[in-house]
Amino acid sequence: MALKIEEYGLIGDCQTAAMVGLDGSIDWLCWPDFSSPASFAALMGTPENGRWQIAPVAAPAKVTRQYRDSTLILETRFETATGAVLLTDWMPLRGRHSKEPPLPRKYSDIVRTVTGLEGSVEMQMELLPRFDYGRGVPWTGMQDGAWYAYAGPSILYLRTEQPLEMRNEAAYATFTVRKGETVSFVLTYGNVEDDEPAPLDMPQAMEETEGFWARWSGKSSYKGPWKDAVTRSLITLKALTYRSSGGIVAAATTSLPEVLGAGRNWDYRFCWLRDGALTLESMISMGYHVEAADWQRWLMRSIGSDPKQMQIMYGIRGDRHLPEFELPWLSGYEASLPVRVGNAASEQAQLDVYGEVADALYCIKRAGIEDDVHVRRLRLELAERLAEIWQRPSSNIWEQRNYEHRFTYSKVMAWVGMNRTVLAIREQGLDGPVDELAKVCDAIHAEVCAHGFNAKLNSFVQYYGADTVDASCLLMPIFGFLPWDDPRILGTIARIEKELMRDGLVMRFSTDKEKTQDSCFLACSFWLVECYAQTGRHKDAQTLFKRLLALQNDIGLLAEEYDTKARRALGNFPQALSHIALINAARALQETA
Repeated sequence: MALKIEEYGLIGDCQTAAMVGLDGSIDWLCWPDFSSPASFAALMGTPENGRWQIAPVAAPAKVTRQYRDSTLILETRFETATGAVLLTDWMPLRGRHSKEPPLPRKYSDIVRTVTGLEGSVEMQMELLPRFDYGRGVPWTGMQDGAWYAYAGPSILYLRTEQPLEMRNEAAYATFTVRKGETVSFVLTYGNVEDDEPAPLDMPQAMEETEGFWARWSGKSSYKGPWKDAVTRSLITLKALTYRSSGGIVAAATTSLPEVLGAGRNWDYRFCWLRDGALTLESMISMGYHVEAADWQRWLMRSIGSDPKQMQIMYGIRGDRHLPEFELPWLSGYEASLPVRVGNAASEQAQLDVYGEVADALYCIKRAGIEDDVHVRRLRLELAERLAEIWQRPSSNIWEQRNYEHRFTYSKVMAWVGMNRTVLAIREQGLDGPVDELAKVCDAIHAEVCAHGFNAKLNSFVQYYGADTVDASCLLMPIFGFLPWDDPRILGTIARIEKELMRDGLVMRFSTDKEKTQDSCFLACSFWLVECYAQTGRHKDAQTLFKRLLALQNDIGLLAEEYDTKARRALGNFPQALSHIALINAARALQETA
């Protein structure tokens, strides 16, 4: 039976990430990077689609886990009738970074160690790689003391001192661990065209990896009462950052359903401009400037010099072509089909990304991060392009397919795009036609107030002329479109509370059909926390924030959505936007305390 989404943990090396279940099974891993085909795909099918499990032979009486301090090293404790062991899972960092010397190892490794804590525990290991999203059955064998598996361009090497049994193109081991003993397994990914990688120096790699995460998390400037949750969110965002380029993926997974069986299963292993921009604003607010500079460079490479060609998302290296297709051999998470690779939403026109990018570049410059003539040219040309197209209908932040309107949030973010460019000219030395752009900025603001506000509802609505609200309107005061005490903002908050709250959490928009039913989108509820905090409703803000923190899993991770009826996480996991919103809400609570 499939684990619940919240029963997974994340390990990674800032180039890819693995999903580790509470049962000791790695059920999802795209190797060698986030967008690569999965080598373990049991999460999207069955164990026969690939997994790597290490667990007690006898069903444990108790399983607990934690991250080691402020790192991405995952520790799972299994207690059985005969003893207790600790399974430690981690991935050493690798590769290059523009601001740091290259690490000595270019290969990607997963290290799994079992340490005896009490008594003795009989353990079992099953390594069943299946390349190409669970359908590529490899050739396997032994060579120079390592078990190998290869198919297509990929080859894996397993090194351990434990005797291995080989059958059905998989590796198995059964072993007993006593108190004080440690058994290690190291799995290394390579390209079949490369030489066999040298064995990993585990003590050195552990020292480097633990030291990296400890130093990185220690840079946070947050000193408020929610430090543990904020730190874990920051680490998760860093783990979702492709270290080599600075691109930030929305999640480590594809096709975990928004609603079970509804068909809304999307691939989130790409870099949305919106999510990246919001991530960097959160990072900057917590003192992380290197990541902001990296993302700015990634952005420039991805968009190129023609703003007319700007997409809403790109691949981790700035790839533009993200064709969407289905994998019919996978049965889907809890039979929720289809399993998709790629994302057709990359071809949508969404006005709001202009605003989010402009706001991020404004914040980056305000933080003192260096720009250049290309960045300055892009900032101005994005505004000029926006002046041409802001009146057009477009897709919205929620990326519903074949659904274009003059969405209120999209128009608000068009105003943000113009506003931040005008401010950049006035405050940051950007050279441009400030009076002309300011007129456009004022025109957008006037139109939104005239057509995006429904006087009968006393609320801004989803799109011009609508009689339904949208949780994205909670972002209007956050981005400075209107002041917090404006009656229209207060009315919008009240209307969203009335129409979109379900069991104390916020839906994205109103739904009335079975197929379009939605779970509660966690970021929206964090936006409401900000609104409560900034409008003087501190008790409501604290109450809702604590409710949301209770929806983290046992190690502090958040999914995209939460089903209040089934009481379970849904959507891709862990979700960057949820963790971004948590950080911003915690900051608002601290600032308004």
